[in-house]
Amino acid sequence: MKRPIRLAARAIILNENRLLLVNAWKGRSDLWCAPGGGAELHSSLPDNLAREVMEETGLTVAVGDLCLVNEFHDPKSDFHQVDIYFRCDITAGEMSDTWVDPEGIVTRRRWVTRAEMQRMRVKPDSLAAVAWGGENAISYDALEPILR
Repeated sequence: MKRPIRLAARAIILNENRLLLVNAWKGRSDLWCAPGGGAELHSSLPDNLAREVMEETGLTVAVGDLCLVNEFHDPKSDFHQVDIYFRCDITAGEMSDTWVDPEGIVTRRRWVTRAEMQRMRVKPDSLAAVAWGGENAISYDALEPILR
């Protein structure tokens, strides 16, 4: 039996013109992405996202407008995920080197400029354009192959 499409929520958080990124896989890749994760049943996407951001970064956020829908998949398996991105504002907390993700997935987090991001492996491809594209920037990324 094929597994269903996985739904996740992710945060676009800009602070002092820097975007917050987290490692994509614990110790398995140099790939970076926006904080967030899988949606749990019977919880709204914004509620899921606020929980995930707190778990991964220790920050409390107000979830704002939808700004990106991204699909990615592994053509060699039955993995397919749809990420829904929202603009978020920090309402409490600070980044701390002592913060530990309770799920142990996120082990690195950092604020990056757009120029720094160009030298990193980041997914999705449209992340920078949406993050720095202004409040009206919204995008849909059709099926991208998964990277490891």
